[in-house]
Amino acid sequence: MADVVVVGAGLAGLACARRLQAAGVAVTVVEAGDAVGGRIRTDVVDGMLLDRGFQVHNTGYPEAQRVLDHAALDLRRFSSGALVRVGDRLHRVGDPRRVPTWAPATTLAPIGSLKDKVLVAALSAQAGLQSPDALLSRPESSTYDALRSRGLSQTVVDRFFRPFLSGVFLEDELETSSRFFDLVWRSFVRGSQCVPAAGMRALPAQLAAGVDVRLHCPAEHVRARSLVADGQRLHARAVVVAAAAPDAGRLLPGLDVPQQRSVTTHYHVAPERPVDLPAIVLDGERSGPVVNTVVLTNAAPSYAPGRHLVSSSVVRGDASEPTVRAHLARLYGVDTAPWQHVAAYDVQAALPSQAPPMGRLRKTVRLEPGLYVCGDHRDSASIQGALVSGRRAADAVLAELRGVPFDA
Repeated sequence: MADVVVVGAGLAGLACARRLQAAGVAVTVVEAGDAVGGRIRTDVVDGMLLDRGFQVHNTGYPEAQRVLDHAALDLRRFSSGALVRVGDRLHRVGDPRRVPTWAPATTLAPIGSLKDKVLVAALSAQAGLQSPDALLSRPESSTYDALRSRGLSQTVVDRFFRPFLSGVFLEDELETSSRFFDLVWRSFVRGSQCVPAAGMRALPAQLAAGVDVRLHCPAEHVRARSLVADGQRLHARAVVVAAAAPDAGRLLPGLDVPQQRSVTTHYHVAPERPVDLPAIVLDGERSGPVVNTVVLTNAAPSYAPGRHLVSSSVVRGDASEPTVRAHLARLYGVDTAPWQHVAAYDVQAALPSQAPPMGRLRKTVRLEPGLYVCGDHRDSASIQGALVSGRRAADAVLAELRGVPFDA
């Protein structure tokens, strides 16, 4: 049917297929679902764009800069900072180099001492200037232990880093590897957080353009150079499994599959904007289950034209709508009773855990001749990791097809 069959039309599988196709290899992607994207999907509900779980793209991802056309995505940016609820109001906390007008408010924000803020600035400058290899060579610990060992106080960890990173790592104990934290922080310093005007679905849709993707075609059994998909045996010179980690583990017995992090995201429509800024809102006092919330339409009005769409995420604790609504009233300081609940997405396998020891960041993509695997569970748990993993798998396949050695 093709030189190579890729199982899964998520970012990793599509990136792999595009690279192989650009090298002149005939590729077919088989996808069990009804659309491309894997975990990155966007539903249209009553004229609104609802991403399946709050997700953002980072323009600082090097691989994304190489394989995506950012201009065509019409990216809508969030503020380079956050609104942190402490006491009776929201405090602006941002990088003064990115948002100079926030500098006075950041200096006065009750998230830690002046020393803490100087240390955060130094940490950001160091992360932005160092290469990924240099950051990965640093001693590894949990993110919590790394922050404390770098001189940051318990106050700034609890009031800023913990609520902010909970929404990134999908865990609130900061047990994620310090090496992954350093890579993530580097991307925040060097790039902007944004969403495409057409929803996060625009990323996989762009990658899928011109690729032979067969939807509603679930893979049932996989082995080197062949697989059974939708009841039919398919043969190829190589098979690449680019499914999400749990599905990859099912198709490839013995594959090391990391623990998965979950998240529940609620969408509400508010009659009035609870805040005017396109900024993430955090709870510096951790008084409820919501780890982050944002008025999406402040950044991307196209998500709900003429309306105010609020996205709020929970990673642990009571994620029931009444509990979330009550916490949002506290966070925004407004009456949320008139808010309309639009939808809730409970994503059980949202992100692979990156708890230490990470060991080798880039896990092998070549399992045996004719059989490969890729996905963010083989690299960093991010859009960057998925795209890099897809490229690595494609390069390993190309090396095999050409009969040249390759360190996969």
